Amino acid sequence: MNYEQIRYECADGIARIILNRPERLNSFTVQMHGELRDALTRTAGDSTARVLLLTGEGRGFCAGQDLSDRAVAPGEEPVDLGASIEQYYRPLVLTLRELPLPVVCGVNGVAAGAGANLALACDLVVACRSASFVQAFCRIGLVPDSGGTYFLPRLVGTARAMGLALLGDRISADQAAAWGMIWRSVDDAEFAGAVDALLAELARAPTRGLAATKRALNASPGNTLAGQLDLERDLQRELGTSADYREGVTAFLAKRAPQFTGR
Repeated sequence: MNYEQIRYECADGIARIILNRPERLNSFTVQMHGELRDALTRTAGDSTARVLLLTGEGRGFCAGQDLSDRAVAPGEEPVDLGASIEQYYRPLVLTLRELPLPVVCGVNGVAAGAGANLALACDLVVACRSASFVQAFCRIGLVPDSGGTYFLPRLVGTARAMGLALLGDRISADQAAAWGMIWRSVDDAEFAGAVDALLAELARAPTRGLAATKRALNASPGNTLAGQLDLERDLQRELGTSADYREGVTAFLAKRAPQFTGR
């Protein structure tokens, strides 16, 4: 696929997807969804990819849905927004959560509506200090989608989630980090370097083990303690046969740095 609304590259174990509609704050269109789906499929099928970065071009990360897109713009006939969720946003969020490698979101500016919740669907979120997050749905009579009603109360608690969703207040990257909504915020001048350092660290890590860790943590909210212990047992049984486990133990005993391959 020829990408027009995103950019994609994969090198040195790091796959990068850059939302590329800066003139519209990288808001979603049907075309962008199609390109994202293709890029995520490429990443999942690339054995050299060990971490994925999702970020935006220009001064914003993602302003959510482009409301001028004909697929969602109200006209004489009522629009079926549920169809848009089912066809585009639901598979996008599930793919990010299920991708068998760490997904880092670099929030380089405003993250609004579905854009904010797209960030929350990622595994680690690093935001520049000038970035902000806003659940803008209440301003147009809608409910937070793209997993917003799932992620927010789990990350910040029901009271704060309710306030964000009902009032649509914009919160800073520092506040989001303080509330546990994101991993960390960094000064704008240090943002690119901090993201690159994190990506390099994850690209050197035992990818298979990180994927299993991601799977276990994502399963935890819906599991009983007994069910979670069973899952941990099964995952450890599987990982105990991996080359990275063997390398990790060998390196530890030899007092040297491990050289993981992700297998």
